[in-house]
Amino acid sequence: MITYIIVGLGAGILFVVLDFIINVNPIAQRLSEPYRPIARTRMPLAAAVIIDLLWGFAMAGIFLLLRPVLPGGGVLAAGIAFGVLVWFFRVLMSACSQWVMFEIPPSTLLYSVAAGLVEMLLLGVFYAATFNTIS
Repeated sequence: MITYIIVGLGAGILFVVLDFIINVNPIAQRLSEPYRPIARTRMPLAAAVIIDLLWGFAMAGIFLLLRPVLPGGGVLAAGIAFGVLVWFFRVLMSACSQWVMFEIPPSTLLYSVAAGLVEMLLLGVFYAATFNTIS
């Protein structure tokens, strides 16, 4: 249980850092212009951090449940497989839905898909490596 808490907390912190890097950089700011009319003027920072921490714990639990059936024998392969799986359900499906429902420029959606892939791969490898190391 202590391993789960350490990994979940670490992943939550990694989520916060990656979300900041992905969403605050100048490229993301420019590509996010279509969302400006509906975006908050001030982000509720505490809520954003708490949500990312909760995702870190949730995904840690999901990784532990799926680890025995993830393809690939090694740590890196399991992390990549988990990252791609989560990316598909969390990022790609959302981007496809946005493309169908809203007038969002393809460059904005492609940035979201690419940045989301990098984020989910990093998190997947983090889960695989830390659970393998600490356990």
